[in-house]
Order: sequence, then C-alpha cells, then structure tokens
Amino acid sequence: MTSYGGSSAASSRSRTNGLAIASLICGILGLIFFNVILGPIAIILGAVGMRQAAAKGGAGMAKAGIILGIVDLVIFAVLLALAASNGGSSWYIGG
Repeated sequence: MTSYGGSSAASSRSRTNGLAIASLICGILGLIFFNVILGPIAIILGAVGMRQAAAKGGAGMAKAGIILGIVDLVIFAVLLALAASNGGSSWYIGG
C-alpha cells in the first residue's frame, strides 16, 4: 500500500540557490528596463550566491547574473554618453 505523503527521495534532493536565480532574473530584466537599478542588484545577489554555491549549488547562474549585471551597467553608461553627446534632453513648456 502506498501513502499519499511525499517520499523520502523527493524531499532529499537539493534545491538550487535562490539568490543565484534572483541574480540571473535581475540581470536579464535589466537588459530590457531599469538597468541602472537592476544591474547592481544582480551583481550583489550574484556575489552572495557565489559564496553560497558550495552548499546550495547554482554557481553558473550566479556567474551569469554577475556578468549580466555588468552588461546592464555598461549599457546604461553607453546610453548616458549617447544622450550627453546629443545635447541631453530639453523640455519645451508653453505654446
């Protein structure tokens, strides 16, 4: 007769590091929008995830999150330089 409770094999498997997953997600989302905010968050979460990788796994995702966070900041710097070279932004108010 089988029980409906979880088996011991299913509960003993290791879980991936949540900080590494969060770093990867922040890095990917930072490529699309809010790169100046999500880039540093991805770098910090990736660094903490790398420290925990020995116990929880997910070193590859943490490294990818760090790299994507750096790419996010480079994209922001390029966009900032491009905006500055075009004279910045001007606001026209009035008629």
